[in-house]
Amino acid sequence: YPSEFLMQKITEDNQIPVHLHVSVSLQYVAGLKGRALVEFFHSNIAEVENEELRHLMWSSVLFYKTPNVEVMACVLLSTKAIYFLLDDSFIHADEHQSDFWNKENSDYDNSTFHLSCCFVLKLNDLQSVNVGLFDQYFRITGHSADHIITCLTRDSYNTHTFIQQLMAVLSLLARTPSPEPVDKDFYSEFGSKNTGKMENYELIHSSRVKFIYPNEEEIGDLAFLVAEKMDGLTNLPSLNILLYVLAFQVNHFEGSAQNSSSLQPKTLILTSSDLFLFDEDYISYPLPEFAKEPPKRDKYQLADGRRIRDLDRVLMGYQTYPQALTFVFDDVQNQDLMQNLTLDHFGE
Repeated sequence: YPSEFLMQKITEDNQIPVHLHVSVSLQYVAGLKGRALVEFFHSNIAEVENEELRHLMWSSVLFYKTPNVEVMACVLLSTKAIYFLLDDSFIHADEHQSDFWNKENSDYDNSTFHLSCCFVLKLNDLQSVNVGLFDQYFRITGHSADHIITCLTRDSYNTHTFIQQLMAVLSLLARTPSPEPVDKDFYSEFGSKNTGKMENYELIHSSRVKFIYPNEEEIGDLAFLVAEKMDGLTNLPSLNILLYVLAFQVNHFEGSAQNSSSLQPKTLILTSSDLFLFDEDYISYPLPEFAKEPPKRDKYQLADGRRIRDLDRVLMGYQTYPQALTFVFDDVQNQDLMQNLTLDHFGE
């Protein structure tokens, strides 16, 4: 019997982000309130009778097996597991990954009955949680490639709240204590660790789940990468990353019936001199322990980059969150206009 406060909190959190479209089945879930929501969880999702629903969050998720398919999910945290109630469009998104899901009902497309996939990650199988830069996303890692999921919250508050709730629930788990550390000899102590690279900050929870946070080197690596993309226009020591945010780029399609738009996930990075859009791999890095080869693409791939000095104006929409921004740049072919002006004008 959950408390009134918890039911009120779960009801408040049960809101689909307005800019994302979901299937009819998830819209039904988003319409549930209070006790109806808790009863829905126990009768349709929960695997054990005595587990309690502790937290609910709507987020985009990525699976390790399908790194290019971002899908909307209702994430439910209980005292036994994390449940990802997925948009049914995910089943058809990647045909070659269809074996990832056991599709028993192939004729449900023709019926009026709406199904959702529910992916379950038991808390006992949880090994580590990697928190992304500036708490914009986090990755949950289990014991195999099927059990690696990234939640793209795009919101530091939602990330922080979920991590706090997860730590509280993990504290309830009765796990066997870790074995006593074996005394290391000289060679094992100093032979393997001299890589010269600083490890990320790790917090090992009492349940033996690792919570891994990025360190300053990640920002340094990102600044170095950005400087490389700028073709040496700026010296690295003066380059500061002012803003890192996961956003969407809006692509408009002018169709015959009506103008439609699609949202392309991008990482926006603002420096003191430039504005960059990157395609970022949120799921493959850092490499899981069982990975036998590096991922097929780099963590950051430059999609677009413009100089702030070429920025003409910024248009802001008047709608509430999420805010839409339009950046208008001067379309000048030669970036340094004054560079060869005399030569072009008065030469041959």
